[in-house]
Amino acid sequence: MAACPQLDAKPFSPLLSPNPISTRTRKLGRISCSAASPYKRHTITLLPGDGIGPEVISVARNVLNLAASVEGIEFKYQEVPVGGAALDLTGVPLPEETLLAAKQSDAVLLGAIGGYKWDKNEKHLKPETGLLKLREGLKVFANLRPATVLPQLVDASTLKREVAEGVDLMVVRELTGGIYFGKPRGFGTNENGEEIGFNTEVYAAYEIDRIARVAFETARKRKGKLCSVDKANVLEASMFWRKRIMAIALEYPDVELSHMYVDNAAMQLVRDPKQFDTIVTNNIFGDILSDEASMITGSIGMLPSASLGESGPGLFEPIHGSAPDIAGQDKANPLATILSAAMLLKYGLGEENAAKRIEAAVLDTLNKGFRTGDIYSAGTKLVGCKEMGEEVLKSVDSLVPSPI
Repeated sequence: MAACPQLDAKPFSPLLSPNPISTRTRKLGRISCSAASPYKRHTITLLPGDGIGPEVISVARNVLNLAASVEGIEFKYQEVPVGGAALDLTGVPLPEETLLAAKQSDAVLLGAIGGYKWDKNEKHLKPETGLLKLREGLKVFANLRPATVLPQLVDASTLKREVAEGVDLMVVRELTGGIYFGKPRGFGTNENGEEIGFNTEVYAAYEIDRIARVAFETARKRKGKLCSVDKANVLEASMFWRKRIMAIALEYPDVELSHMYVDNAAMQLVRDPKQFDTIVTNNIFGDILSDEASMITGSIGMLPSASLGESGPGLFEPIHGSAPDIAGQDKANPLATILSAAMLLKYGLGEENAAKRIEAAVLDTLNKGFRTGDIYSAGTKLVGCKEMGEEVLKSVDSLVPSPI
């Protein structure tokens, strides 16, 4: 018998949401609770964040609950603020209570961070600083960002059909090193008395080695092709990156390794994206290239991501931003967050069946023609964030079609 998801976790601090959210927003499927029923328990920390974050997290939570009820899983949630929401509540973008809740959970699901309201804040008081500190605190160093052009959305791509059709690639981005974290950094004055700003691109061997192994393992499970992206013709940090990637490649003779400069990679992603299977790159290059890859799929609102460490909870989030211009208007596309929840189940909790059920439900919903504004085209049905979530719930509860 399927377990009833547990939603009303007792808060351990005033920052935790005191109000449990209903398991279901409508009568769908079969939920039957019994004290004697066997089930698997997991604790998930929810970080709705800013802008459209609360909207898409609410939808994803409902989908997680239904998948859990069908697959015999029980979730206990902790909902805590981060980013701008945390700044407004506590004065800091990452409260200690939020980081503690995240560390004590089995997985973390994040909505979005940032907004115009906080753009003029000092750096340590920007919402994005909270995200960087969260990644650092959880020690998640490997960011996996899939970019797959679904058959139903090939015409939503900005590329020609013959270029976009069949694209299925994975960007593995190093997440906690490089220029975003390197020191020295800051502001100063040069020998001419002029103001300057400076950052440092620096990697230790262990940082490159561990992301390389994640990338090789990922490529091994896909098509066995790995492309390492760097700027080794100019940057010493990239020269060292390539040296370490080549050293780790000796451990994976079954994976075909190639190298590409980042400027060429940016061009090739729009010229011939199907040449790529798995890409591994540093923090800043991965940040840029993964966003570029997302647009090949038709919308940044479709793509999930997983950030993983050697141990502890993973961080799962859509790669889109907080979209403050449409926040609160029921226009957001929740599918990237729903698919991030599926990645949470697969990579974070090892719940493969529940993950496949959610992936299949998203595909089924698209097959039925439902579209939010960012992926809408003539002949499809335009729906809002909530209704898209409702349609995914119907598919989760039905027979499972072939997964994505």
